[in-house]
Amino acid sequence: MYWYQKKGNEKDVVVSTRVRLARNLADYPFEGRLTPAKAEEIIRKVTSLFEKEAGYEIRNMADLSHLQALSLCERHYISPEFAEKSTPRALITQNERDTALMVCEEDHLRIQCIKNGLAIEDAYVGATEIDDLLDEHLEYAYDEKLGYLTHCPTNLGTAMRVSVMMFLPAITMAGQIEPLKLQLQKIGLAVRGLYGEGSDASGCLYQISNQVTLGITEEGTLKKVREIVSQIAEQERRLRQSVQGAAFYKLIDRASRAEGVFRHARLLSSEEFLKLYADLRLGLSLEENGHLTYEMLDSLLFEAMPATVSIGTKSEEGTQDLPEEYKRDLARARTVAAALA
Repeated sequence: MYWYQKKGNEKDVVVSTRVRLARNLADYPFEGRLTPAKAEEIIRKVTSLFEKEAGYEIRNMADLSHLQALSLCERHYISPEFAEKSTPRALITQNERDTALMVCEEDHLRIQCIKNGLAIEDAYVGATEIDDLLDEHLEYAYDEKLGYLTHCPTNLGTAMRVSVMMFLPAITMAGQIEPLKLQLQKIGLAVRGLYGEGSDASGCLYQISNQVTLGITEEGTLKKVREIVSQIAEQERRLRQSVQGAAFYKLIDRASRAEGVFRHARLLSSEEFLKLYADLRLGLSLEENGHLTYEMLDSLLFEAMPATVSIGTKSEEGTQDLPEEYKRDLARARTVAAALA
């Protein structure tokens, strides 16, 4: 079972929580000077630690197609940069614990734990379990003053990023996203889109994460992100509750229409899917829908992304000569309709 198919807390506002740790090995150069031979050496050292551990799956990224790599990125197991690299690299996952380890990304090791809903402490525990296992057998690049040494200086210190993906349609519609970004920037937090830095906030989805890793403890970072996310969630819920009268029924109508399109569309583009997803998810928070759950909608969010839906696409009679975009849109519509049937 994938992380996004599991039950989550505070799902009306929070889609997921991720804790990521960056680590480098002491006796190897950083990425810019890391040769393919040395990268392969790191991969062998790291993967050997997990070969006999229960539940771990080891993938050599060279054995995956570009489409398979993009699908892993869409489901937040790897970063966009990791998906596009051509140098030696490996991925180690443990689905039961919702953990993933990228070997030879920007840093030698990128450890992450991603949980459904709001689960900052659980995600931290999951990531540190992998970190502790690695630390027992490998020597990290570490400095008493600077903390963990990383390829990018902005990660020095704890080298920990805590990221909470939030669904914020009411704040978006109220025109308060830009002021929120400015406020958070002043206290060392960033607001990014669905796939991190440089991505769009499609579907009213935003990632709230810490920017500061030097001069603050891991516990301090967890506490800070937890408090800010709670405040944002309270603001979002308050704005939703303030919607009354005609405005309320317009939003409920939009949700009903979105559900109708999801059930009956023959073609569904990524852009249209995300818009309808946002309408339907907001409607679910305003009025109970016996057919739907947040977990169902968020599973669709990841399963209907372009690469993921393309992997499961089967050619139908009469569609062989269609452009790939249309095949994807056909497959997406079928995937969504089947989930809601």
